[in-house]
Amino acid sequence: MITAALYEDGQRTSAHDSLMENFRELRRHPGGMAWIGLHRPDPAELQSLAAEFDLHPLAIDDALEAHQRPKPERYGDTLLAFLRAARYMAADEEVDFGGLHVFVGRDLVITVRHGAAPDLAAVRARVENSPPDLLERGPEAVLCAIMDAVVDGYAPVVAGLQNDIDEIETEVFGNAPGVSRRIYELSREVVDSQRATHPLVAIPAGLSAGFEKHDIDEELRRHLRDVADHATHVTERVDGFKQALQDILTVNATLVTQQQNEEMKALAEAGHAQNEEIKKVSSWAALLFAPTLVGTIYGMNFDHMPELTWRYGYPAVLTVIVLVCTVIYRALRRNKWL
Repeated sequence: MITAALYEDGQRTSAHDSLMENFRELRRHPGGMAWIGLHRPDPAELQSLAAEFDLHPLAIDDALEAHQRPKPERYGDTLLAFLRAARYMAADEEVDFGGLHVFVGRDLVITVRHGAAPDLAAVRARVENSPPDLLERGPEAVLCAIMDAVVDGYAPVVAGLQNDIDEIETEVFGNAPGVSRRIYELSREVVDSQRATHPLVAIPAGLSAGFEKHDIDEELRRHLRDVADHATHVTERVDGFKQALQDILTVNATLVTQQQNEEMKALAEAGHAQNEEIKKVSSWAALLFAPTLVGTIYGMNFDHMPELTWRYGYPAVLTVIVLVCTVIYRALRRNKWL
């Protein structure tokens, strides 16, 4: 997808969806500035741009790669800035990153976008609706506007991450299931955000030094410093999120350990109570063993059992049973089984 326009004296004069038409239009207006935007271009389109504007082959190779570390790089008279824009996907609790390459030449701006963010159509509309003196400052003004949009695009990301962290804090103390997994997944998004935002602080500093070297308008340098301040604020917030998640993870681990200890204690108490019941049942079984044994012996109905004809046999048996049960009972009480 190609979006292109030609600007003269800070005003849009023409727009074409064909690269060749834009090339011809720029040749007819050598004092103008072209802003060509490409969304997920194929190599042939980039090679066509390279041939028309004498872009360095390494710059074209970089533009074909969507996953790079944000950085500025100068190839002769052309500056290439790679930025990582972001948007927050609230439903999935994920940060969607998109690579953006910005070529800045003497009268040229080329943007190569590999993701959904940022919305360059909105950036173009805002720049075109600004006072004409903004675009009269040249391609660097467009670069500053794009960088400003990229950095400002992290504000919803920061807000979304903050909201998720607040929810996780509530879930941790509410013993919600699956909160540990949510902490780890959000930590991964925060780490990715750190990798994307940290270079955004260094890029304006490097560009500012280049602006001074090439005597770029002071207002643009001031704008660039403002972008750097916003990037620093975003980076500090994201760094704070990482520390907050580490603290939450520590608290969650402590609470999980406490819960496990309480469960183990409850199991131990239940086991102890069960053992006490078993001891009582076993004790009563032991007490009943003596009379049961005697009753079993004399219930065998043998013909020759001397005790059956003895006058004092029955009282003697009862006395023995009582004595045996008393001894067993006292032993069980002494050992606290009863």
